[in-house]
Amino acid sequence: MIPRRRRFLEAAAASGLAALLPSSARAGRTVVNDVSRLNPVEVADARRPRSAEEIQAALRAWPGTVSIGGGRFSQGGQIAEPGSLHLDMRGMKKVLSLDAQRRVVRVQAGIRWRDVQDAIDPYDLSVKIMQSFSNFTAGGAVSVNCHGRYVGRGPVVNSVRELQLVTADSQVLELSRSQNAELFRAVLGGYGAFGVVTEVELDLDANARMERFVQEVPLEDYPRFFRETVLADPKMVMHNADLIPPGFDLPVAISWRVTDKPVTETQRLIPRGKSYSLEKNAIWAVTELPGGGSMRKKLNRSVLGKPEVVWRNHEASLDTASLEPRTRSVSTYLLQEYFVPVERFLPFARKMAGILRDRRVNALNVSIRHSPADTVSLMRWAHEEVFAFVLYYKQRSHGAASTEARAWTRELIDAALANGGRYYLPYRLDATREQFRRAYPEAAEFSALKARVDPKNRFRNLLWDSYLEI
Repeated sequence: MIPRRRRFLEAAAASGLAALLPSSARAGRTVVNDVSRLNPVEVADARRPRSAEEIQAALRAWPGTVSIGGGRFSQGGQIAEPGSLHLDMRGMKKVLSLDAQRRVVRVQAGIRWRDVQDAIDPYDLSVKIMQSFSNFTAGGAVSVNCHGRYVGRGPVVNSVRELQLVTADSQVLELSRSQNAELFRAVLGGYGAFGVVTEVELDLDANARMERFVQEVPLEDYPRFFRETVLADPKMVMHNADLIPPGFDLPVAISWRVTDKPVTETQRLIPRGKSYSLEKNAIWAVTELPGGGSMRKKLNRSVLGKPEVVWRNHEASLDTASLEPRTRSVSTYLLQEYFVPVERFLPFARKMAGILRDRRVNALNVSIRHSPADTVSLMRWAHEEVFAFVLYYKQRSHGAASTEARAWTRELIDAALANGGRYYLPYRLDATREQFRRAYPEAAEFSALKARVDPKNRFRNLLWDSYLEI
C-alpha cells in the first residue's frame, strides 16, 4: 500500500469515515473510468460523500490531490487523476428546496436531471437548460457548462442562480453573480479545477405540450431558416438539425413548438428502465452494415414522419441507455463538438464533411445546435453567437483506432479555429497544447485564478494536467 493511501485510511478510520469508502477502495486497487471505457485511471481511493461536511472532513484527512466525478459522461479523463482521492458525487442527490411560484429549485450537485424532473413535474415545471438526455448530474452539467436544444437559451450558466463550493482549504463558499463573482464565472465550465460543487440553485421553466415539426433544409439555406423560422418564433422550445452521412449536406430540422393540441403520448416522463433493444440493434446496423447512411435516412423518415405532441418533460427525459452499445469491448461510441460563428456556418460544415468522408469516420450523425454569446463564464465556448456541431461517431476500442482518430480530430479543430470557432473540452484530449491555447485564450486568466484559490494544485484531472500551465 502506498504511503499516502495508508495515511488517509488511518485518518479515515480514526475519524469514523472509513465506512464511507466503497469496498473496492478499502480492499485495494481502485480504477475510475468514464462511459467510453477508454480512460481507466487508478486512483488512491474513492469516496461517495453525502454532504458538504463529509467532503470537508475528507479534504482535511487526505493530504494529496483530489479528483471529482459525477455521471462520468466526459470522455477524456476529466474526472480522474492518478493517485488522487476520487470524490464520486452521485451520493449527493437530494432536492433541497423547491419554490414552485418563483420557479426556483436548489439541489445537491450529484442529482441527475431525471430525479429533478420527477420532483418538479407534479408542479408543471421543467428544467430550463440541460443536455438532451436526463442521465447527467447537475454538478457535472455546471462543470462543463452544458447546453441542449433549448432555443435562444444558450449554456446552463444562464439558468444558474447560485452555487455552493468546497475549496481546497475546506471552506464552504456561496457563489453567484454578485457574491464571489470571479469564482462563480470560473467554476461554470471549470471542470473541477477550483473545488467541489456541492449545491446548485437553478431557474426553472413551465412544462408545456409541444408539437414536433420536421423539415429537410438545403445546407446553404439553414442559417436563414433557423433565424426566420425557429429563433424568431417565441413558441419554439427545442430545436436541432441532423446531418446524415455520407453527404452531411441536407439538414433534417427537428423543432418542438408549444401547442394546445392534445398529446399523442400520455406519459409525462419516459418510463425508467426500458430495454431499448430495437434502438441498439438499429445503431449497430447503421454503423456496421453496408449502406448505413441510407438506412439511417429511412429510419429517420419512418420515425420522424409520425405526428407527435408530447409534454416537454417527456422529451427532456430521454435516457442515454438508448444510445449505449451492447458492449464496449470491441467498439465504443464517442462525441466531439465544435462551435463556429453563425456567419461561418457553411464553410465549416463543408470542411467538416470533407474531413469526415476523407478519413472514413464512422459517424452516425452531426447534430446542429445554436447558442447566443455567453457573457458570464470565463472559459466560454460561445464567445459570440454560434452554431454548434455535435459529432456522434463509433470507433474501435484498440489503441490504433484512437491514434487514427487523434489525427482527424486535430484536422477538425484546425477547421474550427480557421473559421473563428472553438472546440468543446469534455471529450477526448486529442487537441495539441497550441490548439487549446488558440481556442481558449482565457486559460491564462483561469490559471492565475486557480493559483490563488488552489495554490497547492490539489484539484486535478487529466484535462488540466494536459493543457493548463500552473
